[in-house]
Amino acid sequence: MNRSHLANIAHKSLFLLSLVMIISSCGSVRRTIREPLKEQGADFLFSNLKSNELKYTYFSARFSTSFEQQKNVTSFSGQIRIQKDSLIWISISPVLGIEMARLLITNDSIKYMNRIDNIYFISDFNYINNLINSTLDFDMLQAFLTGNDFSFYENSSFKAGIDNQEYKLVTTDRRKLKKYVRNNQEINIPIQHIWLSSETFKISRVMIREVQLGGRKVEGTYQYLNDGTQLVPEKLSFNLETAENKNQLVLEYSKLNTADSLAFPFKIPEKYTKVDKF
Repeated sequence: MNRSHLANIAHKSLFLLSLVMIISSCGSVRRTIREPLKEQGADFLFSNLKSNELKYTYFSARFSTSFEQQKNVTSFSGQIRIQKDSLIWISISPVLGIEMARLLITNDSIKYMNRIDNIYFISDFNYINNLINSTLDFDMLQAFLTGNDFSFYENSSFKAGIDNQEYKLVTTDRRKLKKYVRNNQEINIPIQHIWLSSETFKISRVMIREVQLGGRKVEGTYQYLNDGTQLVPEKLSFNLETAENKNQLVLEYSKLNTADSLAFPFKIPEKYTKVDKF
């Protein structure tokens, strides 16, 4: 077989390979083109949102995080545990598995231990709001950390729409259900936007903002993975904006578990000194 004949075979082979690749790529493009979403009512979207939320009684995960405030970035890692509607427990262990601090949050309190300086702090939930200059409660914080919607807020005032191939729910002045209001202080949410994946109905993005000029805004975005039984949050990014500054928190979960019951150890040693803030 001479070189000319080999060259012809090679050219034909390359041509056929190129043709196959072109056809394959065209098929791939056709498969990825998405049909326009059909309009759906708010009741339908909210029902699917609730049906596809993370199901758990106990939630645990390892995490790594970075927090940016006024261009200063702090990175650390640790473990988070949640007992739904009751407790949020966070252990911070930046290096070599040595615990630096521990945090326990309930519906109405926050407790903090600093194991490096042998100090502790106890206050109510308002301390968190003053710290980040925002308005949150336990239910909202729990929802942000798990990619779910708020559990104890009314849901009858949503309006449905479509935005960039995702479903969108919008509501103004969403109110906390009265039977869960504590100390006669009802928390209202000025404007809430929820974006839902059209395929999974999981929350891809959520935003809460105040209407007035320079009002505060909290925005979260989510990425999920399938653990074999359900979609669980994998990467979470939060932006907190005020008229004065912008803060960003990025969380990445690993070793996430929703199957096992958990303990929430939090015992303050007698030698620790109580402080007024952390």
